[in-house]
Amino acid sequence: MSSFSVLIVEDQARFRDAFHHALSRVADIELLGIAPDLPQGRMMFDQMQPEVMLVDLDLPGGSGVELIRHAASTRPQCDVMVISVFGDESHVLSSIQAGATGYLLKDTLALDLPAQLRALRAGGSPISPLIARRLLARLAKVPTHAQQPPFIVDDEVVALSEQESRVLHLAAKGFTFDEIARFMEVSPHTVMTYVKRVYRKLHVRSKVEAIYEARRLGWLRD
Repeated sequence: MSSFSVLIVEDQARFRDAFHHALSRVADIELLGIAPDLPQGRMMFDQMQPEVMLVDLDLPGGSGVELIRHAASTRPQCDVMVISVFGDESHVLSSIQAGATGYLLKDTLALDLPAQLRALRAGGSPISPLIARRLLARLAKVPTHAQQPPFIVDDEVVALSEQESRVLHLAAKGFTFDEIARFMEVSPHTVMTYVKRVYRKLHVRSKVEAIYEARRLGWLRD
C-alpha cells in the first residue's frame, strides 16, 4: 500500500502524545498535524487536505460529528476514524451517518493504531468489537420499515452516510450522476467519490448491483 497522510483532532494531551508516538515511528504514514479543538481541526482539515482523519467526538468548540459531516461534504475521499470514550448507540450511529468509516474505543488503544489506519485506507471499516456487538444487537431489534439501519454484508457492519444515502436514492430514481451533482450542489467528482464508497460498502461494482443490494437490505423501496 502507498503512503498516506493523517490529521489528528484530539483535545486530551495524553492521547495526542500517544497517537503522535504511534504514528511517528512508521514510514508509510505522514502525520500532518494535531488539532486540540473543533475550530482548529476544521481549519487544519481545509488547509492540509489529509487522506485520513483521526477524530475524537467530545471536543472544545463542538462535537466531532460536525467535523465528520464537514469532511464528508467537502472532501469525501478522506477516510475518517473516530476514536472516542463513547460507545453508546447514539454516538456511534451519529458518527457513521455523518460519514465516519471506522470507530474505535479509546480503551482498545493497545491495538496497533498504524495497522488500523492502514486497514481503513485499504477499504476496511475497523470497529471495536464492543461497538460491533451493539450494532448487531440493534440490528436484531430494527423493524423492517425503519430507514437505513446498519446491516451485515459479508460479515461487516454497514451503514451509509447521509450523502451516500442521498446519492443512492437519486440514482435509484433514474437520475444520472451529473444530474445528482447538480441537485446536491457538489462536483461530479464528489458524487463519484460517494458512489465508490457505496460500492465498497456493499461489495458491488455497478449502479445496478448497488440498487439491487440496497433494495434487498431494505434501504430502498420500489
